[in-house]
Amino acid sequence: MPEVELSSGTIAYEDTGGDGPVLVFLHGVLMDHTVWRKVVPDLRGTYRCVLPTLPLGSHRKPMHPDADLSLRGQALLVGEFLDRLGLDEVTLVLNDWGGAQLLLSEGRTARIARLALVACEAFDNYPPGKPGRSLVRAASVPGGLALLMNLLRLRPVRRVPNGWGAMTEHPVPDTIMDAWFRPARTDPDIRRDLAKYLVSTPPKARLLAWSEQMRSFDRPVLIAWAAQDRLMPREHGPRLAELLPRGRLAEIEGSRTLVPEDRPDELVRLLRDFMQTAAHDGGQEK
Repeated sequence: MPEVELSSGTIAYEDTGGDGPVLVFLHGVLMDHTVWRKVVPDLRGTYRCVLPTLPLGSHRKPMHPDADLSLRGQALLVGEFLDRLGLDEVTLVLNDWGGAQLLLSEGRTARIARLALVACEAFDNYPPGKPGRSLVRAASVPGGLALLMNLLRLRPVRRVPNGWGAMTEHPVPDTIMDAWFRPARTDPDIRRDLAKYLVSTPPKARLLAWSEQMRSFDRPVLIAWAAQDRLMPREHGPRLAELLPRGRLAEIEGSRTLVPEDRPDELVRLLRDFMQTAAHDGGQEK
């Protein structure tokens, strides 16, 4: 995988290349770019797909010890990634992790032409549900993350309804989850990076204030919400569509949080339609 050196450390990424419109796909905590493995093959060629692996626990190289890996710090890191690669007119695609929405709150949108929010954290839903709270509790206790990551070697633990089992209709293949969990299980510096993020959740009042600042984003937004999601409240989809001036809501049946895993076919269809409609309506204009 190619790499880029940012202020916080080295970020690895996949890049399909090409001259088409750029889609940048972001993943959730303790996941990497492979969460999009069923989506990107149907989009490459028409679109240039760029998939960074963020320092959210499945990255292979630790960040600098003094790196700001808070929610805001991670969002700004995404912005820096776009700058360093010189990516313009970007469609930013989020799933599960919603932190990059803070780029809108910060007014850091010069490179963002469109946004796709796919069953992700929003408003004050950080961290989401029992799985998110379990991670925060583990990160708050000495040795807690190391213990949790070792437990996640066991397949039954991965599939408990209050853990990763809540995120998909059908289990993610073990080979994929092995790769997601291995870095934080085997490298204490990766666990340090993950813990820095997990224990940095701002107060709910600040999260809601940041969300309110997103109203100024006047470019096309696709809000693709999973009808069976247990972590991202169903009412957040319509609420986001009301908040964002050009928000368009689509509900996806037969999926929980990881829509790229459960319904990649429907997500590809929605993304293609969204890109074509936004371009036709002048969505690339700034």
